[in-house]
Amino acid sequence: MIKRVCVFCASSKKSPAPYLEDASRLGKILAENKTEIVYGGGSVGLMGALADSVLRNNGEITGIIPDFMVEMEWAHPGVKRMEIVSSMHERKRRMVENTDAVIALPGGSGTFEELLEVITLKRLGKYVNPIIIVNISGFYDPLVALFNRCISDQLMDSRHLDMWQVISDSGQVIKAINNANQWSHNALQFAAV
Repeated sequence: MIKRVCVFCASSKKSPAPYLEDASRLGKILAENKTEIVYGGGSVGLMGALADSVLRNNGEITGIIPDFMVEMEWAHPGVKRMEIVSSMHERKRRMVENTDAVIALPGGSGTFEELLEVITLKRLGKYVNPIIIVNISGFYDPLVALFNRCISDQLMDSRHLDMWQVISDSGQVIKAINNANQWSHNALQFAAV
């Protein structure tokens, strides 16, 4: 059973409507499945849409946010469980800690950095749970193409493709998590190609 997931996503006020709608759908799906969400604590963009949806649907959500973002008044006022940390590094660590999966919605450089770090941790066997990339409107197509280029150029092993699943919208997220390939703590045996 999926009890707790981490969601990485954008906090831009200018996020496109289809991305906002999908973030809202994800919040509703996870709330209805009694799955706690851990996210970056923001109140706008996809973060805000996700949190608002979870709250509307009586779900559980925890925000993890650095103190400087709280000072800038970026924290979602409706999220009661808000952990304030001292750095972005600590935020990332706390967000994935004790989660059953990581879900990446569209986002900017922060979302990319979070997603790539957790993929790296999985490659090294330090995080072995499912990583789901929600590829709304083909948003992540360039990243998927880059991973394929890494494999064709022999910078990654083709088995590393099992580290994540790509889906087209949040309606597929529960199935994707449940059907994710198993990853081993022994992944280091083929970490280098």
